[in-house]
Amino acid sequence: MKEQRDLSFWKLWNLSFGFFGVQIAYALQSSQVSRIFSTIGADPHDLSYFWILPPLMGLIVQPIVGSASDNTWNRFGRRLPYLLVGAIIAITVMCFLPNAGSLGLGISHPIIFGLIMLMLLDTSINMAMQPFKMLVGDMVNEKQKGLAYSMQSFLCNAGSVVGYVAPFVLAWFLSNTAPSGQVPPTVTWAFYLGAIILALCVIYTFAKVKEMPPHEYALFHGIDEKKESACKKENIFRLLVKAPKVFWTVGVVQFFCWAAFLYMWTYSTDAVALQAFDAPSMKAISGISINGDNYNEKYIFNSDRPVIENGRLALAGIEIDGKFTRPKTVIIEGDTLIKDYIPVSENGIEKINVAGGIIAHAGSVLMIDGERITIDKKATAVSELSLLEPGVELTMAHIATKNDASGKYELEQISTLPAIISPASIELNYRTVLNPATPQYQNAGDWNGILLAIQGIAAVFWAIVLAGVKRRKAGYSLSLLIGAVGFISVFFIQNQYLLFISYALMGCAWAAMLSMPFTILTNALSGGNIGTYLGLFNCTITVPQIAAALCGGAILSCFPPATNGAPLTVGMLVVSGILLLVGAACVWIIKETSGTKKQ
Repeated sequence: MKEQRDLSFWKLWNLSFGFFGVQIAYALQSSQVSRIFSTIGADPHDLSYFWILPPLMGLIVQPIVGSASDNTWNRFGRRLPYLLVGAIIAITVMCFLPNAGSLGLGISHPIIFGLIMLMLLDTSINMAMQPFKMLVGDMVNEKQKGLAYSMQSFLCNAGSVVGYVAPFVLAWFLSNTAPSGQVPPTVTWAFYLGAIILALCVIYTFAKVKEMPPHEYALFHGIDEKKESACKKENIFRLLVKAPKVFWTVGVVQFFCWAAFLYMWTYSTDAVALQAFDAPSMKAISGISINGDNYNEKYIFNSDRPVIENGRLALAGIEIDGKFTRPKTVIIEGDTLIKDYIPVSENGIEKINVAGGIIAHAGSVLMIDGERITIDKKATAVSELSLLEPGVELTMAHIATKNDASGKYELEQISTLPAIISPASIELNYRTVLNPATPQYQNAGDWNGILLAIQGIAAVFWAIVLAGVKRRKAGYSLSLLIGAVGFISVFFIQNQYLLFISYALMGCAWAAMLSMPFTILTNALSGGNIGTYLGLFNCTITVPQIAAALCGGAILSCFPPATNGAPLTVGMLVVSGILLLVGAACVWIIKETSGTKKQ
């Protein structure tokens, strides 16, 4: 086995530079996806479930990519072809995902489309990210691996900062609000710019990085190519059985760390909106209950009129001085209250109780279908639900689209609800959630990006500190402990600027998670199956995320609601802190080793 020579600074830099572009995409996913889903109508209790598909795909794809790249040698390289494929998919998806709510899709389709895009985005990002970790294992000697992974951590966090702050910076030039159910231009253009930067980074990597040819790789890694050829016949499961103990012990720590950060990515926007921006809540109506039977659909119709439309009671009209009328438009003091029987909000905040509330008192002047009317007593909003008579049958629509020409809804997959014995037998099914259409919520979404950027910047500096730490386990455990304090402190802070401290502390844990596990593991591996083992090791990232996602909604339901009735999402960050405390303790079961035989 020939000793690998030290690489120059710039060669180490080039090996990891593409991580900068990949991490911009990852940062946008981490900070903006829950915001996107909330904006297009997802319930906070369901948010964690949306994060199951991405790691599930990673669990399947990453070991396959690792194993396949171990056996790939062509004119593009060994690991780089997988970077190219992953990047192309990621760039494409980044152009579609933020438009999930504005493509003219049916009622439930935006969320389904968004789920598919999220699955593809996470899979492709990981597919593009994995080659950079493998390149360090392939081309860097053991002495320089700590430096190489720390440099990778630096570029990773630098890319994160760019991705996190992009929506906030773009808010100086673009609108940060959008029609209900659509993503603001600030978020959409952040994804577009991230896709462009990712493309440029991939081009740079292909121009600057040349992988070792097979014979040179075998020479530097002490591989007998004939024996190695026979060894490669071993399948993934046999390699997993033969994995060194450090593979499993580091994996235990990884479980608690990645579960903690999954909850942060899922609930951070809502937690910040709740804690520091006082975002208003709203009642998200999912359907109705008739005589105890639940019909939880977004759109429910009486004839061709919506009773419940996209999670809201539909207005039938107004009652003015005791007389009911069905106007097309009602305007008071310049604000449109009724438009096409649907309540219109100012700055995303509902101004009327659509179940039947007072919208104007005596002396108020309304413009009703262009006619000026002065109110003698009062004007009250009347919902379609309140007008139902006994014996009326409702139509439940799973999918409905509005015909622009006729103004009516075209229904698909419809079914008829049972005859109503009495209107009193109807109850609304709803949950109180933060209103994602409000400027407070969207500003909190931008600020969440700034906070995550602070986390990334802190991680950059902490990674430099970790690079000089000789006792890796002590540095690893301390970093996770500091991060746990950061997570838990969010519960006690209500000032948006003081949250900088909390997220900076989280950054210490993030820096350790990005460098320490791979340094410890790759130092315990040698031979031609490094890529396969790193692919398998990715399961220690995906499995905890799947487990955390499955439990997220149930854990959130255990917390009492916030003062405004919305879910206490900040409690999930406390759970993250507790998970990191357990991870910090588990670091001490790791026994570091050096790879002395082929794995």
